[in-house]
Amino acid sequence: MEVPGPVGQAVLRATQAPSSPVRRLFKAFAHGLARLLVLPIVGSYRLRRAMLGDQAFRASSHWLSRIPGLGGDYLRAAFYEATLERFGRDVRVEFGTIFSTPAARVGDQVYVGAYCVIGNVDIEADVLLGSGVHLLSGQGQHGIDDLDRPIRSQPGEFARIRIGGDTWIGNAAVVMANVGRQCVIGAGSVVTRDVPDLSIAAGNPARVLRSRA
Repeated sequence: MEVPGPVGQAVLRATQAPSSPVRRLFKAFAHGLARLLVLPIVGSYRLRRAMLGDQAFRASSHWLSRIPGLGGDYLRAAFYEATLERFGRDVRVEFGTIFSTPAARVGDQVYVGAYCVIGNVDIEADVLLGSGVHLLSGQGQHGIDDLDRPIRSQPGEFARIRIGGDTWIGNAAVVMANVGRQCVIGAGSVVTRDVPDLSIAAGNPARVLRSRA
């Protein structure tokens, strides 16, 4: 690999610095370009929404989830900024991740790993989601009480769950209840009960192992 000269090294340092003017300028340009590029997708979604409802949103989310690389991250962010109830600053949504409803809300500086599924949820600022995390719309999405009807035909209840700020949820966790702020949820955990603030929880079903306080 060729080692850049003094000028190249200076440019490299400037673009890699977390708060460098060059980096901020690049990000602003990329966001602006992405907003322009997704305008037809947003327009198409809004036309289809009148007839198909959330199904139209999911179709667009599925399509955008398949765009690889940094360009895909910017395009997804631009689309969700225009369509979700809230989509904060500096949010990154990785390849393969889908949102199932435009009612989701995402705070600032959230990272969503690859192949996640996000339902009716409030994700507060600075949350980290590992790959393959499923945030479900509560536990009652399918009715099961009537044995004379298929489960798919029974009405369910779609609740809104909350993921508190500065929480880290490990790979392949399934979350069906509220998680407090500044929590750590172990990889592969299944959260069926609310997790208090400052907790480290893991297991299936997840239980609090200790407090971070």
